[in-house]
Amino acid sequence: MNCKLKASQKKQEKNIDCFVKKYLDHLIVEKRLAPNSIDSYSKDLDEYLNFLKKNHISDITGPDTACILSWLINLKKKGLSPKSRARHLITIRGFYKFMIRKGFSSANPVQHIKIPKTGMYLPEIISREEVLCLLQIPDTTKPRGLRNAAMLEILYGAGLRVSELINMKVQDINLKANFVRIFGKGSKERIVPIGSYARNITIKWIETARPFLLKNNSSQYLFVARAGRPMTRQCFWHILKKYAHLAGITKKITPHTLRHSFATHLLEGGADLRSVQTMLGHSDISTTEIYTHISREYLIEMHRKYHPRG
Repeated sequence: MNCKLKASQKKQEKNIDCFVKKYLDHLIVEKRLAPNSIDSYSKDLDEYLNFLKKNHISDITGPDTACILSWLINLKKKGLSPKSRARHLITIRGFYKFMIRKGFSSANPVQHIKIPKTGMYLPEIISREEVLCLLQIPDTTKPRGLRNAAMLEILYGAGLRVSELINMKVQDINLKANFVRIFGKGSKERIVPIGSYARNITIKWIETARPFLLKNNSSQYLFVARAGRPMTRQCFWHILKKYAHLAGITKKITPHTLRHSFATHLLEGGADLRSVQTMLGHSDISTTEIYTHISREYLIEMHRKYHPRG
């Protein structure tokens, strides 16, 4: 290979788009992040690349600390919240760490910039009474109602993400040992117990209603829609929204609300933080600790309400 060709290749590798692709491939292959996470990283990086291109920066070593600060100011002008700007900065920080580790760059323009303070985000939850009302709404005399009831019981009973719920395979649930096997973010496997309510309604769904919805088709998915197709996130979200309305729940509710409620109710009931962390599939316990703030408020309320000196 002659010197001119080598120089040409080096110049091509300086192209930022090329490095972004290498980084995304790294997240997919080595980090094994979920498609939704990859999509978020990709959008954040696209936003960053567009800013660099508008400022005529086409070399990976071009941005400096002042450039990064200018980019953050630009995000703020676009109306992004501190939380969103922090997420963008975390994405770019990870990108430059990857570049340095792989020897593609020796400079990290992000290293001296602090993550914007976002405050303690407390997720929306619903009470145990509201959960009970919600779980009683599906009409279990009908095939789809039985399916929806089983989905709600497992979603809340195991604290799943909606993507984990709709992607569950028939072999992922053990109805004799009462647990589900979940493949979460980064394809990390975890085992989560389920209660008798979830077990019994799921057995009924598998034995009676699932064959009806399959209509002589086959499917590896536990929960199926029309003609054996897997349930979509959007479809389940609309089902949940309808049931919440029928249950008289006025709070804004999403599938993730039930996951938050699952964790909070466990901690309120006396479960230890490590057990909840394991069931949720959090790699970092600090992610789980956010629920203790809610539970602490609950304990304060109970003390104030029932203690003679509260």
